[in-house]
Amino acid sequence: MPAVAAAQDAPPAGTPEQVAPTLADQQADDDFHDRRNDYAGEIVVNAVGLTQLDVLAGTSVMEGIELQRSLDGQVGEVLAKLPGVSATSFSPGASRPVLRGFSGERVRVLVDGIGAIDVSNTSADHAVSIDPLTAERIEVLRGPAVMLYGSQAIGGAVNVIDKRIPLRRLKEPVHIDALVGADTAANKREAGASVDFPLGDAFAFHIDGSYRKTDDLDVPGFTYAPALRAELLTAADLSADPAEAAELRDAAGLRGVLPNSATETFSGNAGFAFFAGGSNLGAAIGVYDTNYGIPGRPGPGAEDDVSIDLHQFRADMRGELALGSGFFKGLQTRFGYSNYTHTEFEGDEVGTTFDVKGFEARALLEQNRRGSWSGSVGTQYYFRDFAAEGEEAYIAPNLTSQLAFFALQEVGIGPVQLEVAGRYEHGRVESQALGVTRGFNSLSGAVSLAHETESGLRFGVTGSHAERAPSAEELFSNGPHIATQAFEVGDTGLSKERALGAEAFVRGKIGLATINLAVFKSWFTDYIYLEETGLVEDGLPVFQYLQGDANYAGVEGQITLPLIDSGPFTLLADIRGDYIRAELDDGSPLPRIPPLSLLGALEAQTERVDVRAEVQWSDSQSRLAPFETPTDSFTFVNASIAWKPLRGEDNLTIMLQAENIFDATGRRHASFTKDFVPLAGRNFKISARASF
Repeated sequence: MPAVAAAQDAPPAGTPEQVAPTLADQQADDDFHDRRNDYAGEIVVNAVGLTQLDVLAGTSVMEGIELQRSLDGQVGEVLAKLPGVSATSFSPGASRPVLRGFSGERVRVLVDGIGAIDVSNTSADHAVSIDPLTAERIEVLRGPAVMLYGSQAIGGAVNVIDKRIPLRRLKEPVHIDALVGADTAANKREAGASVDFPLGDAFAFHIDGSYRKTDDLDVPGFTYAPALRAELLTAADLSADPAEAAELRDAAGLRGVLPNSATETFSGNAGFAFFAGGSNLGAAIGVYDTNYGIPGRPGPGAEDDVSIDLHQFRADMRGELALGSGFFKGLQTRFGYSNYTHTEFEGDEVGTTFDVKGFEARALLEQNRRGSWSGSVGTQYYFRDFAAEGEEAYIAPNLTSQLAFFALQEVGIGPVQLEVAGRYEHGRVESQALGVTRGFNSLSGAVSLAHETESGLRFGVTGSHAERAPSAEELFSNGPHIATQAFEVGDTGLSKERALGAEAFVRGKIGLATINLAVFKSWFTDYIYLEETGLVEDGLPVFQYLQGDANYAGVEGQITLPLIDSGPFTLLADIRGDYIRAELDDGSPLPRIPPLSLLGALEAQTERVDVRAEVQWSDSQSRLAPFETPTDSFTFVNASIAWKPLRGEDNLTIMLQAENIFDATGRRHASFTKDFVPLAGRNFKISARASF
């Protein structure tokens, strides 16, 4: 089966297999080969520890062949083909996930359940400081359990699972995972490897590293959108400077390449874990360094090439204490610390330097199952010290702290499964430079009901109330942000945004088909959004954080149908799609909302070969916020073949891919830079993943 596991792949609600094992339960499992290169068919949402209705409410897992097929340097691009997921696609070096139309401060990106502790949520030009190259799998989390990870997860969460802290004892003397790859669109060269080895029965050690380098991206046709090209030609006609006019005409005629889009990334981690009985304790340190270009908007007075040089040092700790058969089964603790710096350069000159130091700590008590009742309770603390320096530092230095308490409970009531989640969070945002301190108390909760028929069809409903406090960036921004080419203005008087949400879902088997369908709507009060005002300051368009009541509604789904299933040979049809409609109460559209998208694929599988051909279509977007430009539809045709050359073994997978075979021009409406940063043109890729 495909390695994208949606909710329908989970075991029936209430069965023992569906309860996520603790880390201690996993210690005996060192079958890395199956976990890396095949799909086990079982969903375990490690970030949460409970999977019954959270899985039923729409959690997706990407791993194995599907992860290798979708692998990219940015986690947003890795997940962009999943139902309900798009990407910000600001540049090849910075692309964050968009979940059901939500992005930025409403989507948390986690590393093994702890925040990335960077500034990727604050602006679309900031890269997520996570390298998917070393990921074992990536989870997209939705449903009530997501609010356990913070009010910023109001739109969902993405959890990247890696092995920097070993999860289990090793029976092998050494275990090696490796991946190498290359492509033609950006002349990408990448390689990553990890080594795991034991020391006696009690210790396991891990080392990994990765490197990726790309050149400027090849794009189809004209680099810039038609409306922008027309602006450039008009400006050239009006220019009194012949040299400037020629430069503008050259820009309007630029084809085939995206200037200043090269990237270079290195990451490395080392960790260990100590195991004693059913308990364990581990720690890891790591570095993530990347340098990437920010393609600029051409035009009169355009800035020099902008690039970002990013460095992060990170330290993590994870522990689990087995508590026996009493009320609580175990205590799980998680801690992450980050020292993060990135510098935005204008040509060779330093423009702005962002310096962030922060940490996040979590403790969770997991209850032993009592009949059909299970659950967990916990607490979380987050702290961030943020400073931006330079002539164009658009945010005043600030401190952010959050203390939260949360609970998730599940119980079976006859044929119905009930899940209840709640979270209280006290947050404080302070800027001494501005003399402003804001405090917020947020209370969120959710209830899910689900029923599974004897045939395995599951359906249910979810209702939620969520509150999110404004971030420091939304409160304190006031100045030119050269990387986004915008003058951003915050509002220190912003209030909490509140949302009521409802979702209905159907998942499971109908005949031979496996379906995964969800319909959802959210009603926001005091929704915070960034909108272009039409004003110009310092030669840049002014974007201001505003508040207003808003509504989100949408549908997403996936249908998988085996057309042929003859034992050694399987032919599957895979259809996916999603649609989001988001608008203010007056009916005016919200900015950067992804349009209708559909994907259809045929996938042929044998024991050693997997062949997939797909058509990916994105509709045009003409529902526009003020000063937005329309986005044309596009169709990509992609194909891949994965081969396992070692007979009877899954240890090596070699993959050949052709993406955007017909070299179509594509632009994502969710991107701030869509008019001058198109998606890649025709791209041939080769990769090999080994596990020994």
